[in-house]
Amino acid sequence: MLKVGLTGGIGAGKSEVSRLLAGYGAVVVDADRIAREVVEPGTPGLAAVVAAFGESVLTAEGTLDRPKLGSIVFADPAKLQTLNAIVHPLVGARSAELEAAAGADAIVVHDVPLLAENGLAALYDLVVVVDAAPGTQLARLTALRGMAGEEARARMAAQATREQRLAVATLVIDNDGPLEALEPQVRKVWAELKEREAASGTAGA
Repeated sequence: MLKVGLTGGIGAGKSEVSRLLAGYGAVVVDADRIAREVVEPGTPGLAAVVAAFGESVLTAEGTLDRPKLGSIVFADPAKLQTLNAIVHPLVGARSAELEAAAGADAIVVHDVPLLAENGLAALYDLVVVVDAAPGTQLARLTALRGMAGEEARARMAAQATREQRLAVATLVIDNDGPLEALEPQVRKVWAELKEREAASGTAGA
């Protein structure tokens, strides 16, 4: 098994790279999706969040009110730490389950937005960083996601810098250009991952 960490700044195109890799045969473990799953109604995760933050973080339907919770935790570092202490272990445990179920010869791509921020590079055999210039990220966030410029800049500023992400990269995918320039790069990276997985399997034999 080859364990790959995939990361990139907001608007860099990491989700598209993740989708392409899945199409080639990678087992993608999406940290953001799992973080939503572990606090769905009826889960111990949601019960723990409500115990920590109160019933006001629930919608009328009993689901987690993400905007409300976000307004609470992003205004108070201690409360954000409390939330992370609840959610991160649950995400880690579920990610480990999915990885274990992938099979011995799988290439498992962990899609982790905050890989650089949380110092997680050492957990993986290699790290793939989807890179784009800050100006490109800003243009995509405003044009494609409809964010106001101020909101987009704040979201970018809350993440690691471009330099910090590149510092942990084993392989870099340059997504500063048009979408059609992305797929050939991802195909090349997939070939590299296949070679590394085969080599690791041979070494372990």
